[in-house]
Amino acid sequence: MDIRSLVLTISIVAVPIIVAIVLHEVAHGWVAWRLGDPTAKMLGRLTLNPLAHVDIFGTILLPLILLLSRSGILFGYAKPVPVNFLNLRRPKQDMVWVAAAGPAMNLVLALLGGIAFRVLMGMGSDLPVRGTQTGVPLSAYFLQPVLLMLIKGVQINVLLAVFNLIPIPPADGGRILVGLLPPGPARLVSQVEPVGMVLLMVFLLFDPLNLFSHTVLSVIHSLTLFFLGTWRL
Repeated sequence: MDIRSLVLTISIVAVPIIVAIVLHEVAHGWVAWRLGDPTAKMLGRLTLNPLAHVDIFGTILLPLILLLSRSGILFGYAKPVPVNFLNLRRPKQDMVWVAAAGPAMNLVLALLGGIAFRVLMGMGSDLPVRGTQTGVPLSAYFLQPVLLMLIKGVQINVLLAVFNLIPIPPADGGRILVGLLPPGPARLVSQVEPVGMVLLMVFLLFDPLNLFSHTVLSVIHSLTLFFLGTWRL
């Protein structure tokens, strides 16, 4: 990948991944605030200012490393929004809503990105999504980066939603599972949290049971195509 292609790729990917990550965290904090916990609001984490949420490694370095390695996976995370579950009016039940808010936000963003993509494609049905063609109107060269950004935005938001729903704490899916299970099993699952991130990284990088490559990636690809309203990219 030459420097020009790298700069173009980063510019197309940077905005969608920052928007996806920031709004994911804000959604957690906003729902927690509405359900009785003002911690995120008091700490200024309900802002849309990316600087309040950016994690140097998770938001910048990790996506860049994955992009440069051509791993086929683009992932990142922000500083988690602090939530004191004891402040929630119904801690166990409300934990489910707080945890689900992040992935739900990403699915909403994927839906909006898909709608915008379809509208723009409808405005110029012959507009190429990849590459260039001779005789293409000048407007195509301005719309093409926007279309690529929307595609990346849908892919990133779907990936964040699906990955965060994996039922291993501290992923959102793990906390949803803890909130739904009876007290005994819930305690057992919650005890995984101290090593949960390591388990998630092993699952992502080594895929020992081929669950990620055979199942999770298939779900991500199918949902991306569904939101974009197309069956090929």
